[in-house]
Amino acid sequence: MCFYVVLPADLTYGKIHDTTMTMQENKTTVTLSFNPAQKTKVLLTALPNERSLDVITRRYGLNGQKDIETLESVGSTYGITRERVRQIENNALKSIQKSTSYEKIVDNLHELADLIELSGGVIPEDELVQMLSCTEKTKKHILFLLSVGDKFKKRKETPEFTAHWYTDEAHAHTVREGLRGLTRNLKGDVTLPQEEIVEMYVKTINNTPKKFKDIEVPLRWLKLSKKIDKNPLGEWGLADSPSVRVKGIRDFAYLTLKRHGSPMHFSEVAKNITELFGRKAHSATTHNELIKDKRFVLVGRGLYALEEWGYSSGLVRDVIRNLLANEGPLTKKDIVDKVKRERYVKDNTIAVNLQDAKFFARMDDGTYTVV
Repeated sequence: MCFYVVLPADLTYGKIHDTTMTMQENKTTVTLSFNPAQKTKVLLTALPNERSLDVITRRYGLNGQKDIETLESVGSTYGITRERVRQIENNALKSIQKSTSYEKIVDNLHELADLIELSGGVIPEDELVQMLSCTEKTKKHILFLLSVGDKFKKRKETPEFTAHWYTDEAHAHTVREGLRGLTRNLKGDVTLPQEEIVEMYVKTINNTPKKFKDIEVPLRWLKLSKKIDKNPLGEWGLADSPSVRVKGIRDFAYLTLKRHGSPMHFSEVAKNITELFGRKAHSATTHNELIKDKRFVLVGRGLYALEEWGYSSGLVRDVIRNLLANEGPLTKKDIVDKVKRERYVKDNTIAVNLQDAKFFARMDDGTYTVV
């Protein structure tokens, strides 16, 4: 079996007992000194009756079944309410905590508590079980040990945060409040490199212990938030931002153009999507997607820019009309200069459009206006 946890390199072991330390890909790993399934077996011997045993094993998936059963599912077996099942479950856990069986594994629970502390004191449930387990079966036993241990506290998943475990309520509150503050400080579709968002986050947390300022710990805390996420380029921002949320070719194209910073031909966009994200993108498909999305503006033959850069959609004629409508009469030179900021076109193309008497008129002073 493989049980391990990634720890900041500058932290000490605390109370971890009989662990084996190794280095993998520049990360410290800790092998637990015990088998979670064996410790679960010891604890289950403390249950007072068969029904308590059945409820616990089904609610935590300890009897080998694929899914953890709901309160309703267990209750239907006995013809009792979900609230009654909850009472049986809670009483069973309390019975275990008061038993001599619990005393036999206290050191093992201390070891788990120390691992959580060394991982930052607050850790997403998914990451914790992945750190400590290589099999789905073992994950269930770990979660049961955490649930029965009196040192551990769990915050269930909410629209704001993922499910997470911790040992100190005040510290967990500080971490969550820091994430709320960071969310408020992030703007629109702005994204930040990993180092910058970590620095920004740490500044929002008051009295952060020095040992928790190692970059691995704040990154782990960032994963608690469902309001903040990173895009495939490793840049962080608001989770619902188009700079972070990636669902298809259009979003990959958006990130590609934003990273490039200037207009690109659709064939180059497709090529870069493949190179940056490992996502096969055909030129024709990419072109079709760019045409359909208002975030992209055609600024030349096959050249696309982002609307947020200040480019406007439409034909060259439409660009001229909008320009004159907003700024009033302009000379031919001014029109050419201003249109070329929004379109990659030849001067002659602009001049030809100005000669269309249906839309534009040349004034006596040489300026042009909208008809």
